Amino acid sequence: MTTTRHSAWLEAAVHIAAAAGQCILDVYNRPFSVEHKEDNSPLTLADRCAHELIVARLNALTPEIPVLSEESAKLDYSARAAWQRFWLVDPLDGTREFIKRNGEFTVNIALIENQQPVLGVVQVPVTGIVYIGLRGSGAWKQQQGKRQPIRVRPYQGGRATVVASRSHRGEAVDQFLVRLAAREGSYETASLGSSLKLCLIAEGAADIYPRLGPTSEWDTAAAQCVVEAAGGRVLDLQGEALRYNKTDILNPWFLVSGAGDYDWRALLV
Repeated sequence: MTTTRHSAWLEAAVHIAAAAGQCILDVYNRPFSVEHKEDNSPLTLADRCAHELIVARLNALTPEIPVLSEESAKLDYSARAAWQRFWLVDPLDGTREFIKRNGEFTVNIALIENQQPVLGVVQVPVTGIVYIGLRGSGAWKQQQGKRQPIRVRPYQGGRATVVASRSHRGEAVDQFLVRLAAREGSYETASLGSSLKLCLIAEGAADIYPRLGPTSEWDTAAAQCVVEAAGGRVLDLQGEALRYNKTDILNPWFLVSGAGDYDWRALLV
């Protein structure tokens, strides 16, 4: 349930994300080095800077609510199993896009309650655009300080706009597209990095995003809240909404869609 407290936390999270975005740009606009984590994923000073800023400010805002960030020390499930409410953060979503300097990276801050994202902020450092979602209140896109409501668009068949990953696509998505073309005749694709793919659905600029590959909880939570608050869905292949603070931090494969009752899962078989 949305409360005055949630609304206040949302506005604070928007400001925190903007500050983290500026921290990222300070690194982005000068030469930087790239390290690699144990899983061989890239890591830069921007990831660390944004992580430290966000965690410190969220801890100051809500000292009673734990924070889980992609760059946090790894927490065993036993340490977080009892969490009913926590902040879930990806300080720099799209590090590969950051390294490529294509601008398609974001700051993601979500509040999780009872395994569901109830508040989500996705900030785009290069443009300053912010996507905002608050369960029970709606979703917005903020540009140059002006905030406008956003809604997903309906799809009942015909030429669809499909969002595809810039860096991770894979054979399963290619097969999905073959089946879509066979059923609907044609489609167009929009390729983006980071959580911007989900936001494209949320603002009504695309119809479907099949994520048929690995992601972690911090990759999706904030943008899922935006999509759902805008009237869309983020469902696993069994038709259930993604849940958070699971034993395994990895997400199942999922589909992000707008309005309408089109059976996207039928394209997976």
